[in-house]
Amino acid sequence: MDRHDHAAGSGPRLTVVSRIFLPEPSAASFRLAALVHALAAAGARTDVLTAAPAGQSPGSTPPSAELPARVRRFGVLRDAAGYVRGYLPYLSFDVPLIWRLLRTRRPDAVLVEPPPTTAAVVRLVCALRRIPYVYYAADIWSDASAATGAPRTVVHVVRMLERFALTGAAGVLSVNDGVTGRAAELGATAVSTVGNGADTAVFNRWGGPAGGASAEASVSEEVGTTAERPFLLYAGTASEWQGAELFARAMPRVLAEVPQARLVYLGQGSSWPALGQLAEGLPPGAVELHDPVEAAVSARWQRAARAAVVSLRPGIGYDFAMPTKMFAALACGTPVIFAGTRPAGELIEDEQLGWACEYDVDQVAEAMIAALRTPPTEAERDRLAQWTQQHRSLDAAAARGAEAILKVRQTSPRARVR
Repeated sequence: MDRHDHAAGSGPRLTVVSRIFLPEPSAASFRLAALVHALAAAGARTDVLTAAPAGQSPGSTPPSAELPARVRRFGVLRDAAGYVRGYLPYLSFDVPLIWRLLRTRRPDAVLVEPPPTTAAVVRLVCALRRIPYVYYAADIWSDASAATGAPRTVVHVVRMLERFALTGAAGVLSVNDGVTGRAAELGATAVSTVGNGADTAVFNRWGGPAGGASAEASVSEEVGTTAERPFLLYAGTASEWQGAELFARAMPRVLAEVPQARLVYLGQGSSWPALGQLAEGLPPGAVELHDPVEAAVSARWQRAARAAVVSLRPGIGYDFAMPTKMFAALACGTPVIFAGTRPAGELIEDEQLGWACEYDVDQVAEAMIAALRTPPTEAERDRLAQWTQQHRSLDAAAARGAEAILKVRQTSPRARVR
């Protein structure tokens, strides 16, 4: 057993299992970090089992004011983009996880983040140790696999594993009503719709105690934008699910109307090679690709952008999704151009948060031109940030998630394999 305890006390002990966690920038990282803070505020002691970031050594870091959890990291395989994604990378995390969960001091409950392979490992180990676990359903992986054209056998295996993970969970956290409905159809019980949102402690209007227009001016200088060279920002993972290439394909038409326009991609993902090829076919500097950055740096880019671009390719199993990157931009006072599915597009239109259009090059180009030509006023930026703080704060979602997890811990049903 691992006897290196932290934070003496009698509060509930929880273990979070996720292949990705801070400092790696992702929606899952921010969501789980906020949840750790909410659990700590409720008196819980939390351990996180995760992968070592690319280029860093495995190890353990103690709880701190910035992150009130002990984080234990171990080495894993990564794909060519540096992401823990694909069969072998998943296995490199899941197989050692069996031993790590077995030797970890017995928690009162375990929270597991997808993929379903990781959740299946957690179910087996928790059944053996009679520990309840909670599954964080940020999306439905088997639906996405089917929609992206994966072989039928692969889809069947993913669905089987996802159903296995959902039906064995003492509780399920869902990010929206669409995921809640599909999780229930796959056999989940005790599903709590906790929502998702932006970490407004990082993604906010001014970014620091200085505030004011001078802070915004320094941000613009840092990221290299001027009134004569405005840019649109795509920040986050760019994979086949998002279809972020759409915006780069729209750039020829955009440049014909706004010659000094820039489109900046900040992140990583399977679409990166295709984005690089599209950038090479455009004038130098029209499309920029930057590596992932820390959340605070990403927020500075968001605040300097004329608008943020967000997309979801329709018909791939994410039609009910609400991308977190959308709320991160809005929290910074930056309007959003959303291309793709409902209900995200409907939310943009109903709350007047930017531009919503179909997943179509011509429609996207029109929205991009409009955003570049009509910068938001200071009052409009304030309105967007205030709306996000009130309706889509990650803290509020984390508090709901922590409450649901602690209820599971209190009931402590016996985990079993069915």
